[in-house]
Amino acid sequence: MDHPSPDPNQRHESRPQNRLAREKSPYLLQHADNPVDWYPWREEAFEAARREDKPIFLSIGYATCHWCHVMEHESFEDPEVAALMNRAFVSIKVDREERPDIDHVYMTVCQMLTGSGGWPLTILMTPDRQPFYAATYLPKSGRFGRPGMMELVPRVDQLWRTDREMLLKSAGEIVGHLERAANTAGAGELPTDLPERAARELAARYDAELGGFGSAPKFPSAHNLLFLLEHARLTGDAHAVEMVDRTLAAMRRGGIWDHVGWGFHRYSTDREWLVPHFEKMLYDQAMLALASVEAWRTTGNEAHARTAREILAYVLRDMTSADGAFFSAEDADSEGEEGRFYLWTRAQLAAVLTPRELELVETAWSVRAEGNFRDEASGQSRGANILHLVRPLDEVAHLLGVTAAELEKRLEAVREKLFAVREERVHPLKDDKILADWNGLMSAAMARAGAALGEPRFVRAAERALNFVDTHMRDQKGRLLHRYRDHDAAVPAFLDDHAFVVWGLLELYDATLDPAHLQRALAVQADQEGFWDSAGGGYFFTSSSGESLLVRSKEVYDGAIPSGNSVAVANLVRIARLTGHEQNEGRARATAAAFTAELSRMPSAHSHLIAALELAAAPAAEIVLVGPAEDESMRALLDVVRRDAPPGSTTLLVASGPRGDLVRRLAPFTSAFEALEGRPTAYVCRGFSCQLPTTDPIRMAELLVPASPRE
Repeated sequence: MDHPSPDPNQRHESRPQNRLAREKSPYLLQHADNPVDWYPWREEAFEAARREDKPIFLSIGYATCHWCHVMEHESFEDPEVAALMNRAFVSIKVDREERPDIDHVYMTVCQMLTGSGGWPLTILMTPDRQPFYAATYLPKSGRFGRPGMMELVPRVDQLWRTDREMLLKSAGEIVGHLERAANTAGAGELPTDLPERAARELAARYDAELGGFGSAPKFPSAHNLLFLLEHARLTGDAHAVEMVDRTLAAMRRGGIWDHVGWGFHRYSTDREWLVPHFEKMLYDQAMLALASVEAWRTTGNEAHARTAREILAYVLRDMTSADGAFFSAEDADSEGEEGRFYLWTRAQLAAVLTPRELELVETAWSVRAEGNFRDEASGQSRGANILHLVRPLDEVAHLLGVTAAELEKRLEAVREKLFAVREERVHPLKDDKILADWNGLMSAAMARAGAALGEPRFVRAAERALNFVDTHMRDQKGRLLHRYRDHDAAVPAFLDDHAFVVWGLLELYDATLDPAHLQRALAVQADQEGFWDSAGGGYFFTSSSGESLLVRSKEVYDGAIPSGNSVAVANLVRIARLTGHEQNEGRARATAAAFTAELSRMPSAHSHLIAALELAAAPAAEIVLVGPAEDESMRALLDVVRRDAPPGSTTLLVASGPRGDLVRRLAPFTSAFEALEGRPTAYVCRGFSCQLPTTDPIRMAELLVPASPRE
């Protein structure tokens, strides 16, 4: 269900609009009425810069970025700043989510020059796109040693006219460094101890008191949690499980979790998980749903299953289009204030709740009359509260003299009341563009959670979203596209689009065992080969036919989400086991080997890729079930697979009729497998060497027993 939110097309209708008014990106449309003479990233902008002999002011951000809003209000909406910019620069706006290829290149420049990065990203560059200055947020006027727009713009304008050679020399040096950095990857022998080193690095940063890793700010980094859980299953590392269990529980109690409407905010600004940046990103919901499902599978803690269900319920309610595709994000701000939609004063709560309910909320959700939230920029308190639990629910129940079950029931009744009232507030902007990669990722989470938790609605949601991408996000030649919004699909797909869509399709196949989904995954994987680096190995972020930027980068660092190369390695290992085509596993090894230096330098920064390598070496099983899909005996065999298959195992169902024929074409090694005496039959193989078939679920469970954890 979609709720009312500010429409980026309806802001400041009385102001004249610039070129961005013709764009589809919600972020660009937010700037369509700025007095800055913005261009989108188009050749006409670079032609104008050359013709007018001006440098370029490149500003990169995204629709739900709080500090992007701040810089817009302070500078880009200010006529004085805009006049300076229009006189000195040709100004270009880029939505980083729509054009991650541009963002990757120039964020690397920013990190190279400043040692850090973030959004809004500010780049000054020559008309031929060579950068000579980088920064993130810039205030209107300089303060605390940070330059302001009022000082920076005239200074650069003067240098461009009087000392251009200095700027051009700087730009040339930066591009040289960028080119060298882009060509450092080379195949090498992967160390065998990468998983152990990654686990040790994460353990060294683990906050044993409050959960998570490092101090403030704290990011979810759910791929690290997934790695630790998988590492624990394969090695018996109990501490790895404890780190994940405590981290997810602490996040669920904190203000980073939306206790009224569900879902996780972007990250915590403090060590305690209390004060978040309030935007909600689709990819965080997907990754944390996956981590919660796997934590439940590992620990049996039902609280993790509940979190997964509620994350996905939030996505279906608030982040899903009428056609079944998933929207990108929800803003942190509403009515000009960060977090306003999510915060509560005691008076607001008292107007909704009974005295008994208010007392419950004050105790359980840590509400104070003076408030517990201070604005990040001003440090001032507005008397507002972030609802959060300062202690585990069972401790709160003991404090109140009730059972945990009774407390949960009472809190749920209060939550429903507050949710109904909150729905009447002005909602934050919803970034309703649809991205192929993030839809693939959310589909992977939906499909895996649906299969694990016995929730068919989640599996159906994954299927609808992936069908939308397949139907509506293709060009005339059938090639995948990256972005869809307002009935317009555009931007040639990147590596991440292909890799994450393949991941979603493989999870959907695993949940349904419908070989049509596997067939689609193999087709998208084949298209991904257009990104392969035949010289150095690994996959480029852009295809060989994509727009030429300063460098053609290859990403392997697992940041907010896993990199396309990390996901590609995991996909290829899985495809090799499903189809029996071992060249896919060879491609996975070659991809990982291309980044040996990076992986060796800091294994925990590449945890998703290392998890894939660890799984590739694990004693997983290739399971083939032959016989009627709807037979009760087949369901009994499938139940054993879902319960007992070791990590990394794959399952093929060779049913009768066209579906079975398709499986045999996709996985030729199954061609000789037949049902014994017409009864559902299981073949359990390892390395495509198979045990004698069985029709007995008990015997099948025995065959699935994995090897003992490594010493």
